[in-house]
Amino acid sequence: MPVSPPRERFLGLLRAAVTEGTLAKLTLGKPGGPDPTLRNLFARPVQLRDGARVSLTWRHATREVTRNLPPSDAADLLAGLLGTEFLDAHLFTATGHHQFETNPGGRPRLRSLPPPPGLNPPAQGPHDRPKDHVLPGSTPWLQDLGVTNPDGRPRAGMAGKLSQIQHFAALLQPLLRTAFPPENAREREGATLEVIDAGSGKGYLTFTLATLLGPGFRVRGLEARPELVAFCNQVAARHGLRERLTFVAGRLDPARAETCDVLIALHACDTATDDALALGIRAGARLLVVAPCCQHELRPALEAPPGLGPVWRHGIFRERHAEFATDALRTLLLEWAGYATQVAEFTGAEHTAKNLLLSGLRQRRPGDAGKAEAVREFAAAYGIRTQALARHLGFDLTAIPAAPR
Repeated sequence: MPVSPPRERFLGLLRAAVTEGTLAKLTLGKPGGPDPTLRNLFARPVQLRDGARVSLTWRHATREVTRNLPPSDAADLLAGLLGTEFLDAHLFTATGHHQFETNPGGRPRLRSLPPPPGLNPPAQGPHDRPKDHVLPGSTPWLQDLGVTNPDGRPRAGMAGKLSQIQHFAALLQPLLRTAFPPENAREREGATLEVIDAGSGKGYLTFTLATLLGPGFRVRGLEARPELVAFCNQVAARHGLRERLTFVAGRLDPARAETCDVLIALHACDTATDDALALGIRAGARLLVVAPCCQHELRPALEAPPGLGPVWRHGIFRERHAEFATDALRTLLLEWAGYATQVAEFTGAEHTAKNLLLSGLRQRRPGDAGKAEAVREFAAAYGIRTQALARHLGFDLTAIPAAPR
C-alpha cells in the first residue's frame, strides 16, 4: 500500500485531534505568506456557552487576532493554511507530539514523538461543566450591581453581562501582567499607579479593574451621569473599596489635563473612543484598552477600495468596512504613537456584536516614519482624509512624505 505524503498524514492527525476532542495545542510556524508581520498561529480547545470551540490566535509582530470556531470549521481552515501561509507545524495531543517540517529545499517531513512530560490533555466532560473564572459570580459587589443573586448565579437577563465581565477579566489579567510585571513590584513600592475608566457607566468593569489590580493602584471611573456616580461610590464604600476605587462626575474631554498609567474605555460610542485614546496617550498611559462601539464617523465619506466598486452600493458592506476601517486606522495610529497593539474578541457575538477589544502597550517613542507611512497608505486606500484620533494627535492623513535627500 502506498504511503500518503507527510502533509496529508499530518492533516489526518490534525483533523482527528480537532474533531474528536483530543487536541491539546497546535502551533503553525515558519510563515510563508504575503504578510511580513505574521509570526505564528496558535490553536487550543476552549469551551464556550454554545459548545466546544477551537480558539485560533494569529500572532503578528505588534498585535494578535483571535477567532473561535467550531471544530470542523477550524480543521478546514487550518488545513488550508498549512503549506501556504505556514510551512511548519507542531501538534500536541493526549497521545503524541507530531512535527510537520519543511526543509530549506521545500521537502516536507513528518515526525511523531511521545507527548512531552506534564502535557495536560483536554478535559473530557459535558459542555456545561463548572469553570474556574478569574472573577467568580460570588464576588460580593456583583450582587449589589444587580448582576448575580445571593447564590452567585446571574439574575434574569444578566447571564450575558456576567459572561462579558468574566471574559473581560480573563483578557485583561495578562495585559496588566505584561504592562506591570510582578517582579517589578518592589521598584514601584510606595508609588500609586493611576487607572481611568472613561465612561464607566454602572461600573461593572471599573469594579473589575479595582478587584484585579488590588493595592498599589487607584482606579477612577469617569462618568457623565451624576446618579450613577453616586450609586457606584455607595457600592464601593459598602465593600471597603473607596481607598482605591472612586467615581467622579465629568464628561470625556481629550484635552483634559490628566496623568494615568492605564486607560480603559469600553463601548464608548463613535468618536468617544478616539477621545479616550487621545486622553490616555496625552496622559502618558502605559496601557490602553478600548472596546469600540458605533463607528459612524467615517461611513459617509468612505470610498470603495480598488475592486470593491461593484458591491459598494450595498449598505451592509459599507457599514462593515466602516467599522473595520475605523478600528484598523486607530490601531495603526496607536502604533505610530509608540504603542504595541493587540486585537482580540472581547466577548462572544451571542452577547454583543460590538466585541472587538483593542489594546496598546507603550514601548517606544512616537513618530516612526515607517509607521506614519503605513497610516497614510491605509487611509488613502479608503479615501480617508480626516479622522477623530488623527486630529487629536495632530496627524495629517493626507500629507505627502518629503522625498529623501
